[in-house]
Amino acid sequence: MRLGSPGVCACVCVCFQCSLYLGLQNHFTVWLDSRSAAQQTGSALRAGVSFDSDPQVLFPFLEQGRYSLEVCSKPEVCPSACPLRSERKRFYQNVSITQGEGGFEINLDHRKLKTPQAKLFTVPSEALAIAVATEWDSQQDTIKFYTMHLTTLCNTSLDNPTQRNKDQLIQAAVKFLDTDTICYRVDEPATLVELQRNEWDPIIEWAEERYDVEIGSSTSIMGPSIPARTREVLTSHLASYNMWALQGIEFVVTQLKSMVLTLGLIDRRLTVEQAVLLSRLEEEYQIQKWGNIEWAHGYELRELRARTAAGTLFVHLCSESATVKHKLLRQ
Repeated sequence: MRLGSPGVCACVCVCFQCSLYLGLQNHFTVWLDSRSAAQQTGSALRAGVSFDSDPQVLFPFLEQGRYSLEVCSKPEVCPSACPLRSERKRFYQNVSITQGEGGFEINLDHRKLKTPQAKLFTVPSEALAIAVATEWDSQQDTIKFYTMHLTTLCNTSLDNPTQRNKDQLIQAAVKFLDTDTICYRVDEPATLVELQRNEWDPIIEWAEERYDVEIGSSTSIMGPSIPARTREVLTSHLASYNMWALQGIEFVVTQLKSMVLTLGLIDRRLTVEQAVLLSRLEEEYQIQKWGNIEWAHGYELRELRARTAAGTLFVHLCSESATVKHKLLRQ
């Protein structure tokens, strides 16, 4: 089965006895009776359904003895009027964190936050736990899951739905060198050629000097020829990060469509705003020439900044030994 008919939402009923899926479109809800059922659901979705784009699996909440699991195959095209869009009414008052045996946990009132596979939501650092708790606490009357990028990254790290190991994560990130945005150049018009040279060349030169590698650029449709040594050096560099940080790095690379820009961002050579602008250089050039559609271009830009910022923060919070200092306040 395939999901993803643009602009159409529907609900699905799941019966494990007959494995029947009804009304599959962009968005559906599954009601589960137990944690094992939640795990079965994850396996069933991975085995029986393919998506046109990356699906968003929302978190199972315990409501009246049952888990409510929501899945959206294309949240970006779900119409806002749909009641099943990646939102739900806020059901908790307070958000807190506690330290358990496996790390730091998030509490929504008396409920423990769980992952889509019904695992206990546990993060390795207090700083990351505070950042995630802030995402939940900042939700107003409606919980907008598609804005909670740190929570989504934590879920991905905990559940590892694609079952990839560290080497596979590294190779997926390094593979973006073959199609890196800033390594592909146009040969006309002259104004865009000059803009790419002035804006992108300094970042490539920085990366080549920083990692002692050769990257280069090309106007060929085949792209630049990346030397094997460059891949080896960057693979070795990424191997110094843990699995959680690598999930964040791949997420940022996917947003920017550039390994080089991601390296500059993680190494603090670039700000989020600079990295996003450089990744959209040709698009911004066309907007300057032909005009801006605020509701489309503006929204896309803000979303890209938010996802890139969240991914970058996630990498730093997962790769640094961060501690939180608490002040004792006296009345």
